[in-house]
Amino acid sequence: MINDQFYKRRYVITAIVTTVVLIYIIRLFALQIVDKSTIGQAESNALLKQTIYPPRGLIYDRNGELLVFNQPIYEVTIVMRKLRKEPFDTLEFCKTLHIDTMFFNSRVKEIKDKRKNRGYSQHTPQVFLSQLSKEDVAELQESLYKFPGIDIRKRTMRDYKYPLAAHVLGSVGEVSQSDIDKDNYYQAGDYSGRDGIERTYERQLRGEKGVEVLLRDSKGVIQGSYRNGELDKDAIKGEDLTLTIDIELQKLAEELLTGKIGSAVAIEPKTGEVLALASSPTWNPALLVGRQRSANYNDLYNDPTKPLNNRATKGVYPPGSTFKTLQAIVCLQEKGITESSIYPCSGKGTKPITCTHFHGSPVNLLSAIEQSCNPYFWCVYRDMLEKDGYGEGNINFRKRYELWRNDVMKFGLGQKFSDSDITDQSAGSIPSIKLFDKIYGETGWRAMTIRSLSIGQGEIQVTPLQLCNMAATIANDGYYITPHLHKTDTFLTHRHETGFEKRYFDVVKEGMGRVMTKGTGRYLKLEGIVSGGKTGTAQAGKGKLEHAVFIGIAPLDEPKIVVAVIVENCGYGATWAAPVASLMMEQYLTGQIKRKALKENYERQILNANVKKR
Repeated sequence: MINDQFYKRRYVITAIVTTVVLIYIIRLFALQIVDKSTIGQAESNALLKQTIYPPRGLIYDRNGELLVFNQPIYEVTIVMRKLRKEPFDTLEFCKTLHIDTMFFNSRVKEIKDKRKNRGYSQHTPQVFLSQLSKEDVAELQESLYKFPGIDIRKRTMRDYKYPLAAHVLGSVGEVSQSDIDKDNYYQAGDYSGRDGIERTYERQLRGEKGVEVLLRDSKGVIQGSYRNGELDKDAIKGEDLTLTIDIELQKLAEELLTGKIGSAVAIEPKTGEVLALASSPTWNPALLVGRQRSANYNDLYNDPTKPLNNRATKGVYPPGSTFKTLQAIVCLQEKGITESSIYPCSGKGTKPITCTHFHGSPVNLLSAIEQSCNPYFWCVYRDMLEKDGYGEGNINFRKRYELWRNDVMKFGLGQKFSDSDITDQSAGSIPSIKLFDKIYGETGWRAMTIRSLSIGQGEIQVTPLQLCNMAATIANDGYYITPHLHKTDTFLTHRHETGFEKRYFDVVKEGMGRVMTKGTGRYLKLEGIVSGGKTGTAQAGKGKLEHAVFIGIAPLDEPKIVVAVIVENCGYGATWAAPVASLMMEQYLTGQIKRKALKENYERQILNANVKKR
């Protein structure tokens, strides 16, 4: 007879064994089927996915001239296992690469830090140095056999046909941790556009990475291609870009601004295409490429003239007398004056705003633009603001001021171009009621209080890009296309209307034409081309020499180019800014500089001014 106690125990043991087996089955199912991370871990141990980097897209100017291309660079890689296993002459290695042992030890420590280098394996190649030129690795290439575990890998980096347009083109540099966190395309050691066009169009220019899948053994040693390359993926080259920039015009602008602090912007008014965007001082974009990028960047950053600051889009200045063109249009539109309105001018004896010119009195609108009469535009501004009186608590005056401010901002002033591909901008300022209320109280300010705004001074601040766009709006009889750098018709939909009557633009353009034939720009008129312009001399602060300002339109009857130039702390706009704009218009419209004497005299003038300054 079977012992009942042991017989029953058999069921307990069977239940326990069955339970254990079930637990193992469930756990294996969870690990292999449900939890995909373990599969990834296993695969990552067996497979090495080697990134194939695509060449970045090329960049051309509007005429198909190549501006930015790629050239091969090299990375030095290191396999730590071989470094320890075989004799390695650290001193000679450092000498060959022109580095010191302190840097070598520091870099090895960084590579081994798995928190920073998550894909670290002592058996696989790790990047030791990157962005090396052919010259940098030439010596190492010849003696590579001496250094076990060291290899050289080829990549590409940017190169430039012209030492120009650094602010426009931007640069490419190593990604930061925040870049990696924001976009899983990147991993440590990758490069991306850091500023300019390179940054704005990074996704188009960077292309798509490829991958080569390699098989490695349990120790991490590479055995060869996995499944004969079945899982490999080719890299796809980045898109090429054509810019709106005319590189010959850009070159001229940068040449003319050499030795001065300032900027020049040119726009094709019908399309909003930026033809030139020059900021001075500038630098050769090739300086921010390769191993010397960091050192060169620090030099530029610490330069007291601030070359990294794009004055064309971020510098803010009072527009001075160039603003009188817009002032006339707004005050005509809002019925503060008519085309035939006249006002007296007593020259330097005029109060409360004096005139810097002697042109007789009374003055009409066309003569006021031609001769840049300050008292005329003060009277125009006052009458526009006071048209409905002041009203109780200044209410009527404040409404008229808000109307004036909104009209001015319709020309793109006092705000960033948010729908542009020019991302590095300042907003400038067209002062608000809130600002003046804060300074003077709601009833404490009147037309007399803010009279400096009438001639483009005081609290008005614009960027050269905005000033050029204002000229484009005048050239187009009341609309502008958002200024942009990528030559694509999609921007033609970015049309901004002022809603102003065309006849007011005709009057102002006639006055600008007279500036170039009878007024302050008469010595700079273009041969055989009717052009319009407006000079300005803007106050730059107590004890400082004024900024020279100029806006130009050509041809006046069918505008193809508008230009705005600001040269800091040098004096009259007709002397320092107008020649730059005039020569730029000639270059763009005729393809050459015929007035060579004008260019030579201007360059000599800059040189002499700098000598005197020193």
